[in-house]
Amino acid sequence: MRAIRCLTLLLALFAPAAFAEGLYQVEMILVRQNSVPAFTSPFAPEDWSAGAPRLAKDAERPPALEDEATRLEATADYTVLMHKAWQQQVGSEPSRIALGEGTEQFGHFPIEGNLSIAEGRFITVEANFWVNQLDGNGSVLQSEQFRQSNSNVKGGQLTFLDGGHLAVLLKVTPPGTPKMPVMDPEMMEQ
Repeated sequence: MRAIRCLTLLLALFAPAAFAEGLYQVEMILVRQNSVPAFTSPFAPEDWSAGAPRLAKDAERPPALEDEATRLEATADYTVLMHKAWQQQVGSEPSRIALGEGTEQFGHFPIEGNLSIAEGRFITVEANFWVNQLDGNGSVLQSEQFRQSNSNVKGGQLTFLDGGHLAVLLKVTPPGTPKMPVMDPEMMEQ
């Protein structure tokens, strides 16, 4: 009888991670915090993607955080550098995707980096991005790096990753997460 209780407890601990694997909806907004002084970092490496596949066009989705991006752009405190939404296969092992914004020149983008996501008890996220200044030949003149990780991200909730002068707003939604119901305006007036 004791063995059955232990087996049940073990199944309860490991089952949520096994069922959570699938296509996650990911949305990310990379911003510059204008009130924080920018600092340069070493140049973005040649293998900035860290071997991750680039985001495929068929995986991209229309952004849902348009209101948040608009509010950020409406203030002088923030500059939105990149806003992307996509679907990504996520499981218990880290799944990395490479993202670039702007015109690619000799393997570099003005904004480039990678995002790694893994599912466990919480969602683990590692973000590594560079904001590059490129010359007319596509050589990197200067880079600013954003590197943050968080192993306590809750599915479907907006998370802020602060990296000083650069920051990321991130929303990772697991498959099967119920959507928030839209309230009828007439019901709100009562």
